Amino acid sequence: MTRSGGPARAVLRAGANAGSGRGAGRLKRVSTTVPTSVFPRLEPRLAEVVKPIQYVGGELNSTLKEWDCGAGPDGTGETVRWALMYPDAYEVGLPNQGVQILYEVLNERDWILAERTYAVWPDMERIMRAGDEHGPIPQFTVDAHRPVRAFDVFGLSFSTELGYTNMLNALDLAGIPLHAVDRTEDDPIVLAGGHAAFNPEPIADFLDAAVLGDGEEVVLAISEVIREWKQQGRPAGEMASPRDELLRRLAVSGGVYVPKFYEVTYTAPEAGASIASVAPIVPGVPHRVRKHTLMDLDAWPYPAKPLVPLAETVHERFSVEIFRGCTRGCRFCQAGMITRPVRERSINTIGQMVENGIRKSGFEEVGLLSLSSADHTEIAEVAAGLADRYEGSNISLSLPSTRVDAFNITLANEFSRNGRRSGLTFAPEGGSERMRKVINKMVTEEDLIRTVATAYSHGWRQVKLYFMCGLPTETDEDVLAIADLAKKVIAKGREVSGRNDIRCTVSIGGFVPKPHTPFQWAGQLDHQTTDERLKKLRDVVREDKRFGRAIGFRYHDGKPGIIEGLLSRGDRRVGRIIEEVWRDGGRFDGWSEHFSYERWVACAERALTGTGVDLDWYTTRERGYDEVLPWDHLDSGLDKDWLWADWEDALAAAEGQDIEVEDCRWTPCYDCGVCPEMGTEIQIGPTGQKLLPLSVV
Repeated sequence: MTRSGGPARAVLRAGANAGSGRGAGRLKRVSTTVPTSVFPRLEPRLAEVVKPIQYVGGELNSTLKEWDCGAGPDGTGETVRWALMYPDAYEVGLPNQGVQILYEVLNERDWILAERTYAVWPDMERIMRAGDEHGPIPQFTVDAHRPVRAFDVFGLSFSTELGYTNMLNALDLAGIPLHAVDRTEDDPIVLAGGHAAFNPEPIADFLDAAVLGDGEEVVLAISEVIREWKQQGRPAGEMASPRDELLRRLAVSGGVYVPKFYEVTYTAPEAGASIASVAPIVPGVPHRVRKHTLMDLDAWPYPAKPLVPLAETVHERFSVEIFRGCTRGCRFCQAGMITRPVRERSINTIGQMVENGIRKSGFEEVGLLSLSSADHTEIAEVAAGLADRYEGSNISLSLPSTRVDAFNITLANEFSRNGRRSGLTFAPEGGSERMRKVINKMVTEEDLIRTVATAYSHGWRQVKLYFMCGLPTETDEDVLAIADLAKKVIAKGREVSGRNDIRCTVSIGGFVPKPHTPFQWAGQLDHQTTDERLKKLRDVVREDKRFGRAIGFRYHDGKPGIIEGLLSRGDRRVGRIIEEVWRDGGRFDGWSEHFSYERWVACAERALTGTGVDLDWYTTRERGYDEVLPWDHLDSGLDKDWLWADWEDALAAAEGQDIEVEDCRWTPCYDCGVCPEMGTEIQIGPTGQKLLPLSVV
């Protein structure tokens, strides 16, 4: 398998060639000049902002390339240029694994240039807008401080919808028109990816294109299409403009979604004001756009040169994704549904990536990441091999939260062999057993108590439990059961350890229904009820004189979840709200100190006037099977009938029926549709490989 190959590239190449010879007389040769770095204008103002180092660039393993790196010896070759953005602050965006991987994959090609940009804080925004004698300072990359507008592609990776206002701010600072229909040949293609891109409809008016699924192969395929279009002189073909012809070439591939090529119609307000249809309006553009799936993770061992931040970030570690996808079937989990099937990295590749990453970065902590890392078929061998390799060194190993039914003390001991024993995190998600059956998290109370008893008896003093509030069919009693469970955890910990310094931290997040999950039809719990239930739970915990002080309690109020729900399941009409919020000063909505629920509500009322829908229509309303959902034309591989049947199973479980959907890694196929629809398959071990000790050179 070559790194530039794969099905995604073949599909896009076919689309690029389709009709590329038409309109040959309408070529447009655009002369490019090297953009000037804005750093000389920026540097004198850095002392005026908080954490100026985040705007400087030059991190270890960052890449600087010539603007015309693809010109070749004779100067006639074309360069494709990407500005990559994680739409949040540097401290959150720099550690993002997805952006780091694409940054490295793109820059490995000698004809592609990729640089990074992040959301600027309000103090820097004020300075940039005020500018100097040359005018405003535009949105810039941190690598060479080039203006974002000068690039061919402005690619944004969204792991959360609450970054949408930051995208609008970056576009405006860059001088790129907010609306795709207003852009010209002087503007980059604005391209979205990440988990939120599985429903890009709320930001469809601001996007030129979106990509679903894994990005490694498709960014190279897109780059090939752009390079070919440039080499042909940027033809317009039979489209209205060269820009539209480029978008057409991407869209007809079936692997890139171009919103402007699809018309959305709505029923009349008296008929519900829901979507009537979504249909392509350009010949050759498919009715459904498919996600991309990378099938050989061992062939793509990225990041190989992890970026080392200049300023403190939210994750100070080197992370290795040990497998991708999850088929546990938790009904609330969008990540597990949209990343199917499971594809494991081999033990040898994991070992090589860990060693290389440590050597290239100097990080002392290594995180073995996935949606459920303890489910890797050779996790015991991986843990033992890495623990042997780095025993006695300053290297520590960690796993993210662990499923109760996948935990074992041998594994935990291996990860703490170097003496760094942090707390253990488990995610029961539902407080009562009834609730856990509804969400298909088949963990009993006995399972949890037995697991934490094992941990406490082997020296652990702290356990963190993660739950959700607002799950479908939830009652007050289901939430209050969290307190009972936490008390039993503390009691058992004291019993088996003989100590009283046992702690349990309860962390609670609000449930937000997500597209492409069985709960995509569910009504979201209103924020008032969410807050009332959490207050009752907090009071019950605090009032307990025996256990209250041993139980930590962390939660967020329900208001941000309602806005996330609006953005998660919204249609194109929601774009008006996002723009209104941004114009009213909305920025960094994922940060509690910047988020304003009142602003979002007021803007929603204004933006939706006359549409027949409102905030509750998008959030707390339950959907029916026949309703056209905003993302139905975007293909995650999941069969809609299977999702609906699973939703009905959840409701049946709420009424007491004992229904479990098991993991298809180890049981017969449950016909979710992904493997036959996408032409993929589950890839798991065991491989029988052994992680060899490092040789001393």
